[in-house]
Amino acid sequence: MSKDASVQAVIQNLEDAGCDSKTVEEFLALDVEGKTGEQLKLLARQRRQLLDRVHREEKRIDCLDYLTYQLNKKCKPAL
Repeated sequence: MSKDASVQAVIQNLEDAGCDSKTVEEFLALDVEGKTGEQLKLLARQRRQLLDRVHREEKRIDCLDYLTYQLNKKCKPAL
């Protein structure tokens, strides 16, 4: 695999992970500077943001599940 193809694969991976163009550029610039530790921090930040989003969405799902439970309980006849 050529270096260009490798860089393109990294860019695609970052974009697939939800990174915006600024983050991709920052990641690539850090690579040129050999700042692997900073790259890891950038990836950790992106991961944390994604995980925060997942938790927010899980909370919303929990709210819907609760309302569904309440409605189902209300509709079922008592035995």
